Amino acid sequence: MANSHSVAERTGAQRFLQFQFEDLDQQRQSATMGMWIFLATEILFFGALFTAYFVYRGIYPRAFADASAAMLIKFGTANTFILICSSLTMALGVHAAQTGARKLLVILLIVTLLLGVAFLVNKGFEYHQEWEEHHVPGPGFHFPESVDPRHAEIFFSLYFIMTGIHTIHLIVGVFVVGTVAVFAWRGRYTQGYHATVENVGLYWHFVDIVWVFLYPMLYLVAHRHF
Repeated sequence: MANSHSVAERTGAQRFLQFQFEDLDQQRQSATMGMWIFLATEILFFGALFTAYFVYRGIYPRAFADASAAMLIKFGTANTFILICSSLTMALGVHAAQTGARKLLVILLIVTLLLGVAFLVNKGFEYHQEWEEHHVPGPGFHFPESVDPRHAEIFFSLYFIMTGIHTIHLIVGVFVVGTVAVFAWRGRYTQGYHATVENVGLYWHFVDIVWVFLYPMLYLVAHRHF
């Protein structure tokens, strides 16, 4: 009976097969490879930013430590916890898609989306406070806490660039997860074919991993001795 159900699921999933592929397995492998290639380009992109950060940190360690000490660590820690939880719900969502649990998949995707929104709201409050404290690089930048404010401004420039780009990626992720949740609610994904959910999960985990690197780089530098 279980085998008959599996065959029926797979047969029903054939409607998602695109003309250029021989079967669903080939289509799934192609989609997964495409996502990994895309993520590889993203790694190169963020890798360049990380390299710039570490180069400047090596040149101006004191200024970077002073700037990191002024980071609003409560916001960064809260967002780290939020994204770790969202990775868990996304992973469970992918498993739900693989087992054909449509309702559970929808619920987990919605929870993931809400956690993403919570991250964005929290980041918005953090950006606002940084603005109020004149830590935004530019004509209004003011950072008397450091003996080297000119080079501490480089830290804040990299902070806003890296976290800003990460935030844009998360906004895209929230939109995509919401779209996939709607499709899942309509029965678009089955146990026989759910490659879209898996690939969205890969993207979401990548965004979370980037933050796992950003958190110690930006918020915990001051706890190192130079």
